[in-house]
Amino acid sequence: MLLTRECDYAVRVVRYLSNLEVNTVGAICERENIPAPFAYKILKKLEHAGIVKSRRGADGGYRLVKDPDDITLLDIIAAVDTRLFVNECLRQDYICPRNINGNCCGVHDELCRIQDIVVNALREKSIHDLV
Repeated sequence: MLLTRECDYAVRVVRYLSNLEVNTVGAICERENIPAPFAYKILKKLEHAGIVKSRRGADGGYRLVKDPDDITLLDIIAAVDTRLFVNECLRQDYICPRNINGNCCGVHDELCRIQDIVVNALREKSIHDLV
């Protein structure tokens, strides 16, 4: 499993917005060293996931919709990248050639255990914890 640069940037964007004020994309990009086109793409995904809200106009920008205590790393990563698997065989739609008569291979159960550990660790850490 690889957390993408997009996931890293998304966490940084949300952490920056944890001041609960409306912030411009320019300010976010300057502080977090994120290219503006990438920031807009991330913010669109975060808005679609209900994590941030945009405001247009002279006082426009982005702000968090939820309290930083209520936003987990898992929320952010899931908003920008749906491929959070330690192995592709953990995807529901994956058909493993190693499965015999519907039974998973011997490695699968251990990968599921590891996946659960990773997901739970991301779920336990809030943005507030990172500020």
